[in-house]
Amino acid sequence: MERLDDLEAQSVYILREAYNRIEPLAMLWSLGKDSNVMVWLARKAFFGRVPFPVLHVDTEKKFAEMYAFRDRYEKEWSLDLWREECPPIEDIDPTLPPAARSAARKTHGLRSAIERHKLKGVIAGIRRDEQATRAKERVFSPRDTTGQWDFRDQPPEFWDQFKTDFPAGAHVRIHPLLHWTELDVWRYIAREGIPVVPLYFAREGKRYRSLGDQDITSPIESQAATVAEIIAELATTTTAERAGRAMDHEREDVFERLRADGYM
Repeated sequence: MERLDDLEAQSVYILREAYNRIEPLAMLWSLGKDSNVMVWLARKAFFGRVPFPVLHVDTEKKFAEMYAFRDRYEKEWSLDLWREECPPIEDIDPTLPPAARSAARKTHGLRSAIERHKLKGVIAGIRRDEQATRAKERVFSPRDTTGQWDFRDQPPEFWDQFKTDFPAGAHVRIHPLLHWTELDVWRYIAREGIPVVPLYFAREGKRYRSLGDQDITSPIESQAATVAEIIAELATTTTAERAGRAMDHEREDVFERLRADGYM
């Protein structure tokens, strides 16, 4: 499909720009469908290998199927995997609602990894269509010295001209999938034969549409048991992608608070 070819070419260009202009650099690997597509694109961009580490910020609350997937494809894709543990819930802002507080552990884990490895760039698999706050992102998005994001002060990006020189101590989040949609991702998975965690496929009338921690992620009602059936389902559904994420049903401003504070 022409659209998929265009999206692929744009993402490959973004990944190569990041690799050529920012060092040290790492790619977040959440084990979900978007980050698996991102790893796949990186392998295409760099002739079969990912030339920078992939970082799994591990809450230790993922599904067993996700850890099995990680252990298998770390080896099959010859990835340089960095695993970063998250702090305990007691160290997280108690004013956050319960699910958001749990999710915020990843922010602190990521900050620790950035500081430990002195990362100047972090590649993340977010998309604008996924959540309203993410629609405000840029492809090359600066974070200040504390990891915070000011959505009101973002650099312009015209004609694929990206700003990569930022103040000392800051880092850049790079978003090669920003222009993709959920349907684009699944169509690309179908075209390329990209493996995904089996929890995405329906069992006993339910499947996971978005994967997070076990205690704050729920399945949706669905009969879609193959990639083709998921694509058909998405073409008609009116349910939000993150409907199964408990955090998205808490206070209206919570996602923006997390994102401003450095959430992925």
